[in-house]
Amino acid sequence: MSRTPAAGPPVLGARALGRALLARQHLLARSTMTAGAMVRHLGGLQAQAAPQPPYLGLLSRLDGFAHEQLTALIEGREVVRIALQRGTIHLVTADDCLTLRPLVQPVLDQGLRSAYGKRLTGLDLDALAAEARVLVEEEPLTFQRLGALLAESRPDRDPAALAQAARCRLPLVQVPPRGIWGRSGGAAHTTAEHWLGRPLDPAPSPDDLALRYLAAFGPATTADLQKWCGLSRLGPVLKRLEPQLVTFRDEQGRLLYDLPDAPRPDPSVPAPVRLVAPFDNLVLSHADRTRVLPEEYRPRVMTQNGIVLGILLVDGLVAGNWELTEDRAGERAVVIRPFAALGRADRQAAEAEADRVLAFAAGGGAVRFEEAE
Repeated sequence: MSRTPAAGPPVLGARALGRALLARQHLLARSTMTAGAMVRHLGGLQAQAAPQPPYLGLLSRLDGFAHEQLTALIEGREVVRIALQRGTIHLVTADDCLTLRPLVQPVLDQGLRSAYGKRLTGLDLDALAAEARVLVEEEPLTFQRLGALLAESRPDRDPAALAQAARCRLPLVQVPPRGIWGRSGGAAHTTAEHWLGRPLDPAPSPDDLALRYLAAFGPATTADLQKWCGLSRLGPVLKRLEPQLVTFRDEQGRLLYDLPDAPRPDPSVPAPVRLVAPFDNLVLSHADRTRVLPEEYRPRVMTQNGIVLGILLVDGLVAGNWELTEDRAGERAVVIRPFAALGRADRQAAEAEADRVLAFAAGGGAVRFEEAE
């Protein structure tokens, strides 16, 4: 798994890092943990595309997962959809919502300045947030409706910018039926405090954030941690934690941090074929993604318009993309697009994974292999 130079931390190759990541993501062997426990372990699932990705993300990792299990958590307010890591919508546990949201405030602040700063110049954002809180706690609102209401007393302002300012300054969660399998509606928002009946964590710990990340995505560099959450200047956090961590180097000499008891399988451990969900954090949470995503395939998974396609994993590496489709007649299909010819065993395994997706989604359908673009 590693080789030890004359001095310094052991070196982990890309294959060893890939196997470690897949083990922690429960993509080497599916887990029997509950859906809620898996959401917590992963630090949430990216969820801006509703409703498929979180459901399919759990399906790839859990034995016996049925969509009713996640639906019950959403409707029971045990998990919520909220803008967090990288400023994108994530599905997280209620506890993580209240803890992570204050930590990522700088990410949202920067995103607001970059996208809407000029349109908000001179605006009293505290007053705006206070007014928006009253509005969304009276009734969950879409951003279109919220922006229009806020613009009534600010007719010279762009309603979309006003709504996004409220999103930045308030912890706005998307309420059901948004994000529920088979019943997804428009994105209406209220505050996390109102929805969950609890305040935000007054003293969230960046140390805990780093440890949680390593548990699900390590071994990792400081740059990897920062890529996952969107925050910067986290080097001192990992340095402070170093006495309770173990360290390695990758083949480029970069320092990797990890939890001492976290799984680091031998690189020779087999990795089964898997269909991983669109927008899955498996391929979004490292500065160097080549442990699972060969660089030459990145543009075929991450499109120029920001779409992250579902991925076909073969021997622990991205080897194609896939999607779950539905035609006008309601017939579903899983379309798999390998980037290179698959061997017979891998093709059969991919078909079995696709059948599993279809059984989950609709009780059946077609599996098609197409040439990738």
